[in-house]
Amino acid sequence: VQLQASGGGLVQAGGSLRLSCAASGRTLRNYGVGWFRQAPGLEREFVAAVHRMSGVSYADSVKGRFTVSRDNAKITVYLQMNSLKPEDTAVYYCAAGSGVITSNMASAAAYGNWGQGTLVTVSS
Repeated sequence: VQLQASGGGLVQAGGSLRLSCAASGRTLRNYGVGWFRQAPGLEREFVAAVHRMSGVSYADSVKGRFTVSRDNAKITVYLQMNSLKPEDTAVYYCAAGSGVITSNMASAAAYGNWGQGTLVTVSS
């Protein structure tokens, strides 16, 4: 499945952005979808995920600020990011996996399909 992430941009600290992840020509109904990010010079890290049954998981660094959700038709997965901080600056990737369950949602290895990434820059 081909994924398209969008919605990145430049925002001031304290601001909000909403990222979207959609699959070309199909729904994400049967997939768990995760958001990961990679800042310059750092390794990719888990941000948030939602599995097929809509269970969610968040990295500690974004809990209470970010919300992952699906639309009702399960075509698009969103990452609502509020109270953004300069340390949230990164390229954000969405990924989909058919075998994503609660116990592996934070593992990149659970996701076999990756989008191209969208850049989020938070200025101080």
